[in-house]
Amino acid sequence: MKILTTTFNTKYDTAPFSKIKNEDYLPAFIEGIALAKAEIDSIVQNEEAPTFINTIEALDFSGYTLDRLSSIFFNLNSAETNDEIQKIAQEVSPLLSDFGNDIRLNTELFAKVKAVHEQKATLNLNTEQTTLLNEKYKSFSRNGANLEEDKKIKLREIDKELSKTSLQFGENVLAETRAFQLHLTDEKELSGLPEGTIEAARSLAKSEEKEGWIFTLDHPSYIPFVTYADNRELRKKMAIAFGAKGFQNNGLDNQQNVFKIAKLRFDRAQLLGYASHADFVLEERMAESPEKVKTFSKDLLEKAKPAALKEFAELTAFAKKLDGIEQLEKWDGAYYSEKLKQELFNLDDEKLKPYFQLEKVLNGAFTVAQKLYGITFEESFEIDKYNDEVTTYEVKDSDGKLVSIFYADFFPRKGKRNGAWMTSYKSQFVKDEINERPHISIVCNFTKPTETKPSLLTFNEVTTLFHEFGHALHGMLANTRYPSLSGTSVYWDFVELPSQIMENWCYEPEALALFAYHYKTNEMIPIELVQKIKESANFQEGMVTMRQLSFGILDMGWHAQDPSNIKDIKAFETAQFAETQLFPDVKENVMSTAFSHIFQGGYSAGYYSYKWAEVLDADAFEFFQEKGIFSKEVAAKFKDNILSKGGTEHPMLLYKRFRGHEPSPDALLKRAGLL
Repeated sequence: MKILTTTFNTKYDTAPFSKIKNEDYLPAFIEGIALAKAEIDSIVQNEEAPTFINTIEALDFSGYTLDRLSSIFFNLNSAETNDEIQKIAQEVSPLLSDFGNDIRLNTELFAKVKAVHEQKATLNLNTEQTTLLNEKYKSFSRNGANLEEDKKIKLREIDKELSKTSLQFGENVLAETRAFQLHLTDEKELSGLPEGTIEAARSLAKSEEKEGWIFTLDHPSYIPFVTYADNRELRKKMAIAFGAKGFQNNGLDNQQNVFKIAKLRFDRAQLLGYASHADFVLEERMAESPEKVKTFSKDLLEKAKPAALKEFAELTAFAKKLDGIEQLEKWDGAYYSEKLKQELFNLDDEKLKPYFQLEKVLNGAFTVAQKLYGITFEESFEIDKYNDEVTTYEVKDSDGKLVSIFYADFFPRKGKRNGAWMTSYKSQFVKDEINERPHISIVCNFTKPTETKPSLLTFNEVTTLFHEFGHALHGMLANTRYPSLSGTSVYWDFVELPSQIMENWCYEPEALALFAYHYKTNEMIPIELVQKIKESANFQEGMVTMRQLSFGILDMGWHAQDPSNIKDIKAFETAQFAETQLFPDVKENVMSTAFSHIFQGGYSAGYYSYKWAEVLDADAFEFFQEKGIFSKEVAAKFKDNILSKGGTEHPMLLYKRFRGHEPSPDALLKRAGLL
């Protein structure tokens, strides 16, 4: 049955998850590729002279069936995978890589695109059409269309290897995360741990028919453990296991995969005429070049380092005074930071968690969106989902018209990777005068409800939810004509602005009043706790900034040079982290072998963009603060110039239209207390 390559016949054309079987995927991909190829052939074989409509627009709307199928399959490979799906992913990835190259390296197709591009000045195109034409032309020229035939063959080989190796990298990280368990049977070893964490560990042990408590490397288990467990040896055991993923010289070792991915990316860039992978990537970013990124990082590091060293000295003195610790180690960082934070602000996550029940926080995010953008969220029971834990919503505007479908998936489970992300099952676009609305999803890993408690979030998890919800709004409020320019299809160092700006509302009393109510008594969060949240927002900001910058420096280290000279990952990382290192090195640990953002996700040569976007978000939120955090006027400007525009114009133009000027780093430094 052709479930995946025909019209879905579901409410709002949503994915028919429950009807899809694993064996449907491979034949569907083969058919989807064939359908897309036929659409490309009809563009190439069209005997009329190439025009914007019959070439550029036709190209952007081609491959729709394949795109939807890919989004369903690869989203499930992240959120609901199993051995069978992983095996299919390994089979399908080279096919897709080949198909992508069939398009980008198609000489006749490129000739048509080039012909339209050369007439650009006379075509009378609007802004969005001009951007699409430029992007289509660049997607060919930047990906090998001008290469000699032998080099095109080489490029295909590289792309195929890259897609397989990065998939393998991700599978290894997931398997290593799953392989480790800390199984405790002595109650004394639980000292310091929050009740909810203990309860979750007990219920995991029960589900595996074991006595005692099981802790894992999943974030909702790992982070509370290293933050609260009094037993230093056990924290050490957990931290070393977490930092050793992919670096254990076993069947899941990722060292060779890291070398291979970095080298393939470098070779690809060289083949295309770029000095490095970073040069290739950054040509299409606000930052423009590796030099600019390095200068940006260096400037921030100069501002943050004195603060970080001072904070680290305070933390060291505090640990010595409290427990006679002579040398702070990595597994002590979160533990003593939390204790120091409690002493300074009398504020700890366990005190806050009762006020942050997941359902209420989510409804709070919905209310913030409604106040700003006039949209409402209504749970739907008629939309199919891939797991019972997923909740689905119909998002509507003030006239009751559909804006988007929204999927929310919040708890860890087997077959779901760690972390939090936003994704889409269907893009927004306008075709035949119908504005097709997007289907957007956020996926997180929060603590599950237990027999006695609902899911209660740490404050950090509250900001994570708002962050991903910000990405979701960028997808949901998209309003462009072409699918490839819609929603989050923007420069990667701009894509974090809508997500990071949303985190700001979590610190505002006016916004917290919408959702921070005690799960038992329903009393609102006391104002003194709100004050403490605001005061503690800059706690150890120097150390946090340094840590974030260190990840970006490591990323540039891999991607802004020829990586063939790197022979030893451990030695290489030690050199990269020299400027930012605070804690002593742990010989069993490296970061690269589980750094999924850059070796499996889309952040290679782009990790700096989190900090880059913080400059944008601090500057943008200052505008909201000037006019009121629920200002309809500022929200309309943000929606019309940023959220709905996708990648239709250069982000700096969009930003200046919203803000009236270029972003100033001073807003970030002021907010972070680093000025």
